[in-house]
Amino acid sequence: MKIRMKFSKNGPLKFVGHLDIMRYFQKVFRRAEVDIAYSKGYSPHQIISFAAPLGLGVTSDGEYLDAEFHSVSSSREMLEKINEQMNEGIVLLEFKQLPDKCKNAMSSVAGADYRITFRDGYYEEEEFLEKTEDFFAQDAISIVKKTKKSEREVDIRPMIYDMKVQDGHIYMKLATGSVNNLKPNLVMEAFCRYLGLEHEPFAFMVHRLDTYLEKDGELLPLGSAGEEIL
Repeated sequence: MKIRMKFSKNGPLKFVGHLDIMRYFQKVFRRAEVDIAYSKGYSPHQIISFAAPLGLGVTSDGEYLDAEFHSVSSSREMLEKINEQMNEGIVLLEFKQLPDKCKNAMSSVAGADYRITFRDGYYEEEEFLEKTEDFFAQDAISIVKKTKKSEREVDIRPMIYDMKVQDGHIYMKLATGSVNNLKPNLVMEAFCRYLGLEHEPFAFMVHRLDTYLEKDGELLPLGSAGEEIL
């Protein structure tokens, strides 16, 4: 059976990379002695996949991974059993069964919500908060996107679905996934340029709130594709 799990990643573990997080979960599942499925062949491995890997230094309350299980108990019991083996910083929040024909988490991702917090000593944050609405209202927002092989100018405005200020933070909903993928630091780099400021990448703390799939033109949490096991 296909299972989708939601988890949070906070504290020092925000500096642990994606491959190490994958290995971490493999060890947790073994320690928890859950009935997870393994691939066939010479070197069998757990059948798990992650939705949208976080960048280093980014915290989150909305990460997802899919896994194949031979058998499970209730969602509540599975959460307790697995969380008992977790280190501080990662907590499993949801454990839901997916329909057999459901796309995996990675190919389902269409968007994500982020919260931007300002670190002290870099900028006058009021300047950003007061200009967020004007920045978002632009018809086009160009940024130079760098890859290993090239640089190209990209209009990122169509990939910013929403951007607003609340309680001294900037919140943004961005295109995420294999088709379009916009990182918050690129948005803030463009925002700095809009304000005539030099971009200081360490001036902002980025927290992912949730990750979404698209259904009938609406963005819904990835966990909405599954159902709790009673």
